Amino acid sequence: MSIVPAEATSTTGRAPAWDETGDPVPLAPRARLLPALAAVYRAQLSRARVARIPLLFVATFQSVGIMVLMRGVVDGGPEARAVVAGSAVLVVAFVALNLLAQYFGQLRAGGGLDHYATLPVPPASVVLGAAAAYASFTVPGTVVTAVAGSLLYGLPLTHLWILAAVVPLAGAALSGLGAALGLLAPRQELATLLGQLGMSAALLLGVLPAERLPGVIGYARDLLPSTYGVEALARTFDPHPDWAAVGLDLAVCGAVGVVSLALATWAYRRAAVR
Repeated sequence: MSIVPAEATSTTGRAPAWDETGDPVPLAPRARLLPALAAVYRAQLSRARVARIPLLFVATFQSVGIMVLMRGVVDGGPEARAVVAGSAVLVVAFVALNLLAQYFGQLRAGGGLDHYATLPVPPASVVLGAAAAYASFTVPGTVVTAVAGSLLYGLPLTHLWILAAVVPLAGAALSGLGAALGLLAPRQELATLLGQLGMSAALLLGVLPAERLPGVIGYARDLLPSTYGVEALARTFDPHPDWAAVGLDLAVCGAVGVVSLALATWAYRRAAVR
């Protein structure tokens, strides 16, 4: 068995190749963040497109079904706007939070993290690439839900372009949270449970109008990352939206997304070295 000198071992844990004279051959430099992120994003999007389409259909059908049920008790006004906005963002929560928590939990339990750890790519690119792919995958279902809800409740379609900001920002926040839950959970089953609990929280605290929630539950709603995306979308259904408030909600959602993705990156580093 050959012994590799410690100084000749790369930081990725891979031993360098040796040439004919016995000297180590330098390893290729580590991939830069953006090219590595793009590669992971394309790979994850391709995988999700094949394996997750049935689940996206379920997420969209679930959100539309909730709006139909709520139509019997909500006629219009602020409550209708809250129901439609919450149901649209719920599609993002189902995929970006629930499924991503399950994916990273499975990846950790099955040893998939060992494969990523041997690649010369920054850990952030793995987390960000997977999160971006899962968030992108929610776009069709979110648009269908928002349009269907607007038609069902008689809300204007004029400002639905705001989904171009709501989906990536809420998706980033929920994807980071989902990845962190999957990576920090000690068992795969617990990661699945936490992802489903997070989606249930997004359902109960996002779809129900804030005015009808008890005080303590209202504080919990403020801590949910998707809340600010819901609020931003709901405000745009007003005849004259308060764009300053919409911008503030989106800024908070973006800030939460940065924090949650940073947490997920730290959790990935922690899980990869164990």
